[in-house]
Amino acid sequence: MTVVFDADFGSATQWVAGRSSAYPHLGPTNRPDHKLDYLSRAYCPGGVFAATRRPGSSLWNTNLLTTEGSPQGFQLRTGDLLQAEVVLPTGLGAWPAIWTWRDGGNEVDVFEYHPDHPDLLEVTNHVGGGYRYWHGAAAGVAPGATVELRTSFGADSVDWYANGALVYSDQHGVGAGWHAYLIVNLSVSDGTYHPAPPTLGPHRLSWTCRSLQVSR
Repeated sequence: MTVVFDADFGSATQWVAGRSSAYPHLGPTNRPDHKLDYLSRAYCPGGVFAATRRPGSSLWNTNLLTTEGSPQGFQLRTGDLLQAEVVLPTGLGAWPAIWTWRDGGNEVDVFEYHPDHPDLLEVTNHVGGGYRYWHGAAAGVAPGATVELRTSFGADSVDWYANGALVYSDQHGVGAGWHAYLIVNLSVSDGTYHPAPPTLGPHRLSWTCRSLQVSR
């Protein structure tokens, strides 16, 4: 396989910052999904995604980067392999994710994470069906830990790995003609399903995507 996308999170050629059709009216907020996000137009050099409290508001300025609408317009396709190295957040309320989106759907979640479930990775195929909440303590999943993610987007099965361990093989896949834009972001939970950040602090949350490559 050949690398066809090597993420530079400071690049305005690869990414659009703070706008996504996955958010109502392209943002900046998405309360129906139980997020306290107010999308910032900032890029993320070095792969550091951050959220900061907005003064006088319950919302947080959050980072979201998408290839949708970017000059390069990169899309993942059936058969692609995505590999990423991430540093998981430690602060309650942090909600990092790598996922795909196009035309109101075509979503596959490479991972989602919430520090209140310290060893749990969430992976989902919204296209073909299937999900798993995977307890990965034995593979080193924990707040602040570095985790190597690998996801193959097969026509008949999407397969997820973390630090070399098989997380889930959905046996459904994305179909032969699937394609979708890539999103990397940090959301903030509103307390519905996972705790919101404590009222008195911290005032900044973050996680890091040290590298992300797609091969085909």
